[in-house]
Amino acid sequence: MPELPEVEVVRAGLAPAVTGATILGVEVFDPRALTRHAGSPADFEARLAGRAVRGTARRGKFLWLMLADDPAAGAEALMVHLGMSGQMLLRAPGAPAERHERVRFAIAHPEHGELAVVFADQRTFGSLAIDPLIPTLDGAAGGFGDDAPLVPAQAAHIARDPLDPAFDDAGFRRALARRSSAVKRVLLDQSVISGVGNIYADEALWAARLHPETRAADLSTRAANRLLAEVRAVLRKALAEGGTSFDAQYVNVNGEVGYFAHSLNAYGRAGQPCPRCGRAIVRVAFTNRSSHFCPRCQRVR
Repeated sequence: MPELPEVEVVRAGLAPAVTGATILGVEVFDPRALTRHAGSPADFEARLAGRAVRGTARRGKFLWLMLADDPAAGAEALMVHLGMSGQMLLRAPGAPAERHERVRFAIAHPEHGELAVVFADQRTFGSLAIDPLIPTLDGAAGGFGDDAPLVPAQAAHIARDPLDPAFDDAGFRRALARRSSAVKRVLLDQSVISGVGNIYADEALWAARLHPETRAADLSTRAANRLLAEVRAVLRKALAEGGTSFDAQYVNVNGEVGYFAHSLNAYGRAGQPCPRCGRAIVRVAFTNRSSHFCPRCQRVR
């Protein structure tokens, strides 16, 4: 599933093409792409036609396009959840249908002219929805990419991500101290810290020399600070390399893959030598996922 770096790469790619553009029309080819939308496909198409896009924003793994206010509905956004295989692609007007294309938007930009924005999704776990924007609880910007203290209602329960200027470091340390569950489980809890999934949790824990099953409450303040610093470092490095692509399901808006898979130290490297000590990386079951770690560098404390 795309994590913060992959979703941010998509947001950044969409921003110059859609900010200031007008949605000329929408075609929904598969209603499964609208599972989070409260209305019908016809309602989705009608409410977006003619709307202007004010910009793009992201919180954790959630991406949205801010829409010009509707006098009847107020402030709204087009929510985009990529799920496991969702893609937002920029194409020329009239371009052939993409494989697994679910929804197509025709837009007109005052500088770039007309474009097609395609939502493609092989596994159909992603979704689009028109969602009301509501005030943030802390009064800070709702997400990266926009200064307005507004967030879509469907993303309001999602914690801020560690690259968000308004992320509460002390609050994160308190959340760790209150939990007796494994530290990796806390990293994956989107109500505590958003944007981190299985890949970057394993990478940050490897960098911080912490076993994924270490009890969160057992971490010292120093260890918690080190972990948070490594989470940020691995996310920033992944962003710089365009995200992680293991197959063609994750691509940017131009259909290009990311290269962070070549920089992974633990995730997906079972049986290969640890880059730090040479011991073989192991893979163990973790809920419905897997954990990858070095049994020498990352011992349970």
